[in-house]
This record gives sequence, structure tokens and C-alpha cells, in this order.
Amino acid sequence: MQHPDWIGPPVESAWWQLGEPGVAYRIKRPDSEVRDTHVISLPGGEDQIIDAAGLAAMDGPSPVISSDGALALTMANGSLLLRDLSTGSLRRLYTGSAPVTKAHFSANGEGAYFLSDAQWWFVSLTGEAAVLVTDLRFKDAPDAAGTDALEAEQLRLFSTLERERRYSEEQLEMRIANAAAEPTLGAAPWYLGDDCELLQSALSADGRYLLAAVRKAAGKGGKESKEGKGDKMPHFVARSGYVDIEDVRRLVGRNDPRPHDLRLLDLAERTKTALDLDGLSGRDRDPLAALKKAQDLTVHDKDNLRPLQVAQLVWHPESSEALIQLRAVDNKDRWTMRLSAVDGDLDEIHRLTNEAWVNNWVFRELGWVPGTDTAWLTSEESGFSHLYTIDSRGRAKQHTRGDFEVMDIVFAGDGSRAWMMSNREHPTSYDLYEYSLDEGTLAKKSSLKGLEQFAIHPDGRHALLVHSGSYTPKQVMAVDLESGATLAETDTRTAAYAALDWQMPEYVPVPSSHVDEPIWSKFYPARGDFEGPRPVVLFVHGAGYTQNTHYRFPYYFREQMFHNLLTARGYHVLDMDYRASRGYGRDWRTSIYRQMGTPELEDLIDGVNWLVREYNADPERVGVYGGSYGGFMTLMAMFNAPEVFAAGASLRPVTDWRHYNHGYTSNILNTPQVDPEAHRISSPIEFVEGLQGDLLIAHGMLDDNVFYKDSVRIAQRLIELEKENWELASYPLEPHGYVHPESWLDQYRRILKLFESSIGDAQ
Repeated sequence: MQHPDWIGPPVESAWWQLGEPGVAYRIKRPDSEVRDTHVISLPGGEDQIIDAAGLAAMDGPSPVISSDGALALTMANGSLLLRDLSTGSLRRLYTGSAPVTKAHFSANGEGAYFLSDAQWWFVSLTGEAAVLVTDLRFKDAPDAAGTDALEAEQLRLFSTLERERRYSEEQLEMRIANAAAEPTLGAAPWYLGDDCELLQSALSADGRYLLAAVRKAAGKGGKESKEGKGDKMPHFVARSGYVDIEDVRRLVGRNDPRPHDLRLLDLAERTKTALDLDGLSGRDRDPLAALKKAQDLTVHDKDNLRPLQVAQLVWHPESSEALIQLRAVDNKDRWTMRLSAVDGDLDEIHRLTNEAWVNNWVFRELGWVPGTDTAWLTSEESGFSHLYTIDSRGRAKQHTRGDFEVMDIVFAGDGSRAWMMSNREHPTSYDLYEYSLDEGTLAKKSSLKGLEQFAIHPDGRHALLVHSGSYTPKQVMAVDLESGATLAETDTRTAAYAALDWQMPEYVPVPSSHVDEPIWSKFYPARGDFEGPRPVVLFVHGAGYTQNTHYRFPYYFREQMFHNLLTARGYHVLDMDYRASRGYGRDWRTSIYRQMGTPELEDLIDGVNWLVREYNADPERVGVYGGSYGGFMTLMAMFNAPEVFAAGASLRPVTDWRHYNHGYTSNILNTPQVDPEAHRISSPIEFVEGLQGDLLIAHGMLDDNVFYKDSVRIAQRLIELEKENWELASYPLEPHGYVHPESWLDQYRRILKLFESSIGDAQ
């Protein structure tokens, strides 16, 4: 439970160097929060820490390659860099007071556009100074006469006010004329009104058209209601010696998310168009109509369309066409639109709908197949995330298929193939695959099982593979995709850690009594010469929608070490990817819709029964523990299945989903106003009377994710119901993810003591 520096720093990011061939990667410096950048030269493999001068001469990650493949744009240390891939020369195109983002080549290949401090700029590749392309101002124009009757009367009555207004109008007209005649004079301002705020923007490849997603500003129709005020979090142990109060997030359903609008600005003609999204298929149908009617709430229909939010904006790299991805605020639909800015055509080319919820966390990739006018996207419509293309006539084609997922799609420059990460071989195993669009074949290109991310070299023949293992934190290797040869590889583990002999998990398919698919799990059997049936500990991973049965280094690496300690003391430990977990498709994920805690508990009980049948587990000595969602599930297990679970450690648990955040909770349970029953049956605080076993609750008091008050409220219920054999451990300086080794140690000592005294051999 000490600081993870003792393990060795994981590779946090890795990217190609395109001049002198090499692999760059960044890791944390031991006993410090400083990050060092390393470069491994190729060929030869010499690994060096780069100094400040060296950093200034490095490419950044995620290069944008020109259409002819000759140049690469990267962003590093806030600057925009240009690499000539034939000569290897590197030039710094722009450095400003704010970082550069979203850089792309202009359609004519003569320059690059980029975003900095919410404004778009243009810089020539030949070295001229950068020119401001947009000057977006979210306030009313000073020259506007306005439509307010009182203001109009003031201007009529007072010539001084009217003269000042006219002067402002003339100045603006001159700025517009000057900007049109000579762009180096700077962009003329766009006054978009003080009633909205910018969320994201995207500039076309020719620099003429801007898509801007906006929403109502707070206090301008987007004001938060009194009902939805933010919560408060006290800091009891503060440097000041006083109790500091921090404002934190609002609760689910207490404020509806503000809908988005989409505007198209023609920067050449100085026109602004609000895009008409009313005709989206199904937008006039309310999937929650029955639930809303039961609560006497307003139902959306053709006269009251469902509100939208803008997810992504992607311009074609060579034309004035854009892809727009939208989602319904109720989480049930995702639409992809195709816009032709020249003629104003806006067509719906794809709709993904789900009675539960559309996955808004992953599998939402889209773009343009290079060298074509064909769009591509990932979609779960088949039940698993797969690659689809949609041509200019709206014809869709599914390219990958099967009971596996694909993600992180990267196309070759000629559009003939695409690389992706997938668990095609097994739900728990992730590797790099290459898909041929011409042949329709999907070929495995690595055999790591624990691939985390990858980066393809612009030559299309080499890849950086960031990977990990059950006890090996993230490392990077450079490989030749044609021969499979490894060109460079890191091992950042400390010698002391690497020398330890850890217990490898067994990957087991636990039979389910509720669904046809098995529950894939990691099993750590008891080690040693023990007699009699073995006690059992079930570990429950957090986040709900995550995956912990895989070959990668787990987020729960401390817990995995703790499992080694438990098995050495005679416990069987089972770590299950219960329903809701990632990696197993749409239906596995959405099985918890409107009933969080029910399918998952069924799976945990199946795990216990399997251990009893197959591994001589003692059904009278079963413990359970986990944090966050795992803490929530521990409470559901202890309260709703006391005949199965004798002891539980619930860490930073959600105890009442009506007090969690909107983005996560409303996906799965809708809002408490619309679906009060779903929140009731999913909240442990409603079932406290079922507790019979021994319970430990532990919570950081500075947790701004799952508030500490969740544990305080459940403690009050335990007190009022006169429950015994429970305790609450509080950690005054810990957020949701603990940061201090002393707290980790204290917490896990308590967990070990709980299991040893309640279900261990020495009880």
C-alpha cells in the first residue's frame, strides 16, 4: 500500500519521432510529480532523457499528415510544429500565450489552421506570421439598434446616444471591409450575443466555414434553478485551521442539461445560419412517455421536440462537407448528419437508438475515409462496436462483425486499410488488428493480449504498442508490422518489484444461472496446505462500466496485491466482470437499465455457488469488498443477500443514486423525477434493514465524486435501525481515489482485520 513509485513508473504516453527516427515516451520521475521525456533512438535502441533544448526539437504526438504524405503537423509544448518527412527538417510555425489544438492543413496545402484560446488562426507554411481567422465574441454588438422598445425610444429621443451608436456601426463596417480586403489586418469580430456560450467549434479545410456549438448562458435562459443548487463539501483538515467549504456538483435530475444549438458561420459572406435539426428521425417521440405520464410530467412530441446536445464536429480535410454527431439529452438516441456548407444540405445518414441508453463514453468515433467522400463511424447497432462506412449516397456498410468490439480506428493515408484495437480473440484479450477495406479481412498484428493503445508511423509499416500485463505497468514497444520484429522496448519496473513472484490470475468462465453467456472472471485460488473448505472473498470492481477481467495491468493493482496476501492466508478470491462491465457488448452493458444492483448481485451469487461446487469453498464464510460502484455493490450484497455474504467492506460507496451526478446516473436510471422506482430499487439506503453480517464502510472526506455524505447518510440509517457490527472509517484528506499511502495502509488493514475476524480460519 506504499506509494506506487516502488513498482516503477508506467509509460504515460508514447509517440513517434519523425526526424531522427526514434520512440518518445513520458514517465513520472521517482519521488516527484515531474515528468521526464525519454527518446529511444532507432536503430540502436539508446534510451536518453531529453533536456530542455532537446524538447524544443521534438515532434509532438498524433501527427496530422498532409494529403501528399510529405509533411506532418504536430503540437508540442503549446506550439505548432511542421516536419518535412523527406528532409527531416522541423520548423516551429506558431507559439502563443495559449496552447495550440485541433491543427489541420488548409485545403490548398499552403498553410495550416489551428485553434488557440477559443479562436481560429491561419499560418502559412512558408513562415509568415499567424493571422487571426475568427474573433468570436459572446456579447451583443455595440452598434446594434436592438428590438427593445425602450431602447429604440432612447435612441429616438437622444441624438447623442444615436450618434454613438452610428459611430460604432461605422467602425465595425470598416473592420469587416478591411479584414475582407487584407486578412493580415485581423479578423472582424462576430458578435454572437450574451445569451449563449461556446462549447466547441470546427473550421472547414478552406477556412471559410465555421461550425459552432453553443448553449444558453447561465442566467440567460440557462440559469440553474434553486432546486438544483450545487452541494457543499467541507474541508475539516485545512491549512488555514478553519473549516473550508467547497462548492461541488449538483445531483441527478436537479437541473436538466442545457440543450445545444448549432450555427454555421460563412466567414467570407458574413452570414450566420442556425442549422435546422427538427427533422431528426424519432426526435418527436418520447421514449420515456409512459414513465412521465405516470408522474404527470410533460411528454415530448412534435410540438415539443426532445432537446439535443452536439457530440462531435468533423470537417472533410479537402472539401466543405462536415459530419455532425448529435445525441438526445435523454440518452436514447445518437444521430450522425452530413452537411454541405456550400448548398446548405443537411442529411441524416445514421441513427443509433437504444431503449436503455446509447453508449456515450466509448464507441463514438467517426471521420472520413482518406481520399474519398465516404464517412466512417463505430456503432453498437449489431450488439457490439463495429466499423461502418456510409458513402455520399447514404449507403451504409458494416465492415467488421462478430461478438467482439473494435475501437480506436486509424486509417492509412490512402484509405485502403485501417488499424484498430479489438478483443476479437477473446473478451479479455486486446491486440492490434489490421482491416483491409478492399478484401474485407481483419488480421491480427500483435500477440500481446494486454494492448492499451497504439500509434501507427506515417509510413504505415511500423507501430508503437503501449501494453501491460497482470503485474507489469504500461510499457511501450516499437514493432515492424510486416516482419513482426521488435525494434525497441521499455521496462520501467524497479528491480525489487520485478524480482517478486506474484500469483497469476486464472481466467475462468463462471456459468450464469440467468443468461446464456458466462461471467468471465479472474480467480486467485488459495495457496498452501490448508484443510477443510476455504473462505471466499469476492472483489467487485468500480465504475460499473469498466472491465477488470483482462490481461492488462489493473487499475486495481493494490487490490491485486492484497489478493496475493489473502490467498496466502487460505482464501479463494474471485474478481468478476458482472453484467454492466465493458468488453462484452451492448446487451451485457444495458442489462442493468432501471435496476442497478440486481443483475450484478445475481452474478456475484453465481460466483459464490460456482466456488462452492468446484473449489470446496465454504458457503458460510463469504466476504465481499470493492470501491465506488464496488462499494455500492458491497452494500447491495450485504443488505439484499445476507444469507450469502457474511462480511463486507464498502469503500467510498454510492448509497443513494438520487445523490449521484446526472451524466452517469441518468443514463442508467433516468432521473428521479421521471423514474422514482428505478432509483428506489437501486439505492442501498432503501435496504439497510437487511444487514446481518459484519460491515466496514470507508470513505474519503474530500470525495467530490461520490460525496462523503453518502456514507454519513447510510450511517444514520444504520444507527436508526439499531444495527450492530458495523463501523465507518473516515479519511479527512482523501478524495475519491486515495492519494496518501498512509490512508491506503489504514484502510486495507481494516479490511484484512474484518475478513480475518469474520470469515478467516482464525475467526
